[in-house]
Amino acid sequence: MGVRGLHGFVASSCPHVCTVVNFKELAERHRSQHPGGTPTVVVDAMCCLRYWYTPESWICGGQWREYYSSLREFVRTFTAVGIKLIFFFDGMVEQSKRDEWVKRRLKNNREIAKIFHYIKSHREQPGRNMFFIPSGLAIFTRFALKALGQETLCSLQEADYEVASYGFQNNCLGILGEDTDYLIYDTCPYFSISELSLDSLDTVMLCREKLCQSLGLSLADLPLLACLLGNDVVPEGMFESFRYKCLTSYTSVKENCDRRGNIILAVADHISKVLRLHQGEKKLEEMLPLGPNKALFYKGVASYLLPGQKSPWFIQKPKDIVTLDKQVLSISSDPESKQEVPMRMDPESKQKLPVDTDPEFNLEAPMCTNTEVKQEDPVNARPEAKHQVTMVSDPEILKVARAQHVQAESYLVYGVMSSGEVECSNSLEDATDQALPSQAFVYRPVRQRVYSLLLGGGTGGFSTGPAVKEWFVYSGNPLRQPDLVRPLQMNIPGGTPNLRQLWLSQEPGIQAQRLDTLLACFDLSSSREELQAVESPFQALCCLLVYLFVQVDTLCLEDLHAFIAQALCLQGKPTVELADLQLDHIDPRAVQLATLLVRGLTTLVLVNGACGSPWEMADFMPWHLFDGKLFHQKYLQSEKGYTAEVLVEQNRCHVTRFHTLKSVVCKACGKESRPIVSRRHWRPHHTGSRQYEPDQWRRY
Repeated sequence: MGVRGLHGFVASSCPHVCTVVNFKELAERHRSQHPGGTPTVVVDAMCCLRYWYTPESWICGGQWREYYSSLREFVRTFTAVGIKLIFFFDGMVEQSKRDEWVKRRLKNNREIAKIFHYIKSHREQPGRNMFFIPSGLAIFTRFALKALGQETLCSLQEADYEVASYGFQNNCLGILGEDTDYLIYDTCPYFSISELSLDSLDTVMLCREKLCQSLGLSLADLPLLACLLGNDVVPEGMFESFRYKCLTSYTSVKENCDRRGNIILAVADHISKVLRLHQGEKKLEEMLPLGPNKALFYKGVASYLLPGQKSPWFIQKPKDIVTLDKQVLSISSDPESKQEVPMRMDPESKQKLPVDTDPEFNLEAPMCTNTEVKQEDPVNARPEAKHQVTMVSDPEILKVARAQHVQAESYLVYGVMSSGEVECSNSLEDATDQALPSQAFVYRPVRQRVYSLLLGGGTGGFSTGPAVKEWFVYSGNPLRQPDLVRPLQMNIPGGTPNLRQLWLSQEPGIQAQRLDTLLACFDLSSSREELQAVESPFQALCCLLVYLFVQVDTLCLEDLHAFIAQALCLQGKPTVELADLQLDHIDPRAVQLATLLVRGLTTLVLVNGACGSPWEMADFMPWHLFDGKLFHQKYLQSEKGYTAEVLVEQNRCHVTRFHTLKSVVCKACGKESRPIVSRRHWRPHHTGSRQYEPDQWRRY
């Protein structure tokens, strides 16, 4: 993340850039300088997930009760010294950063493969050096913070720009995160989350003014330096030969610096002694070997300019930026949205079309364009055109979706409606286990019905609506391009209600209609009565389990017992008891089953939001329904044939509920011709190792 090599350079060669500070003291100073003001810290939440996840166990699907307690303590500590926290989460992946996103996901795949290899070899969780955040952590953290009363926002672009802008425009105490881009933005002070001691509230402040002093640069030069070194917009390899030339002509090479450190010094020296001689006189392309990458380079530099800021390196609006503007269209109803769609040239007509346009999927048919264009000099702001291209035509509904997205109250809904493009990062899945399909495929039919609901279309079978571009990570997916996923029509008695009814109506009976729509998304309308009879929060769990067992025929009765028993035993169990729980060993299959369930809970967040929230979000938050170690314990016990009484720890009330919930799930699955049988009763050929090929699941 951030500028390539800058973090290591600052730590090893410019330690004076880092200063230990205390948040309590900073807050007191801020209050004295701004009477009546509240010291506010803007938190880049995505950078903080690893810091916040303090539970020892991470392999089993997440210790959600422990994690929630960790977040509560974090918030309490800052609140106690009068500091307000504003949390920002990534809401969109900008097209200019998609390649970097893909690169990281593929790297994560390799790390996950090593994790599963370790589990199979050692039957235990790997050390913290192989730590991988539990699936769904970012999504559920939003809701946890909101439940803790915190202001939580989801960005309309990569969060770092919105974090820097908010801090700059609101005179904030500082930014808390772990991204060297915050050393480049000319904004409020930047504090390191990794160096934060919650007990003392000491951390390290990284001073961009001291960095400039060490490099002989001004603050306005830092965006240029960042792009020449490589960042999330400009690939590192683009200026490799240029950096080498700078190094060979650099006369002040430091022996105590590694090669990368000397390269940074050499590039900074070239900027200050060579490029600055012509600043304001020559264009960047006349001073640098930009070649065909001029537009991308200008975009990279401009991406660091916050509202109202200008760069002395831009003489005028380069024509390449004009070209870039024509190629990148804003796809939000809001003119400030930064989500973009790449365009390609149609070789026959020379007309620009959206990438992956495919007549078979009717991608272009429903695209709705507002022709208002806001003229703005893109070298003084983030380069973008202001055309508003969306997937839906109702501006009021889109406005509601956008507001819910920004307030972190929904998941994926706005991405589908605004750009028709969504993504899901890595999950802890074993690529070598062909018996269990990836969560990306298991829940795809649900997403397809949600797409039909959000985008509209015809009736029966596949919708006539547009295909949605899915960047979902699964084994065998090289992520060179998105999967084009067509909406799938739902079967709802009385027809599918429109979004205005589901989202805005206050009429009697609308809540029942919302629930009907939710169940139809899971294709479980026939089990409405059974599921409605289940009390909260187990109603959502049963819905999810029925869907899972119908979709995946290698799940057995022992798996069902484990899922239900852990959810029952979790109720009322103290967090400290969950933390102290010890496991005999780690089973790779149980790890993947946990992933399937947790990703199912994130899918419920999507569906519930799309249907107008027939259920309370709290009903399927994992700290109410799932604990990784507890599930693993129940899985191992169930595999050994433990009775229901033992699985629910001899709790009579739990025993009764266990059989009730089991009956609901088995009856609903029976309606779908899916009997749930014990693994011991499977015929010899049914070993639980059914081969799921990606293409087989892609047919959906």
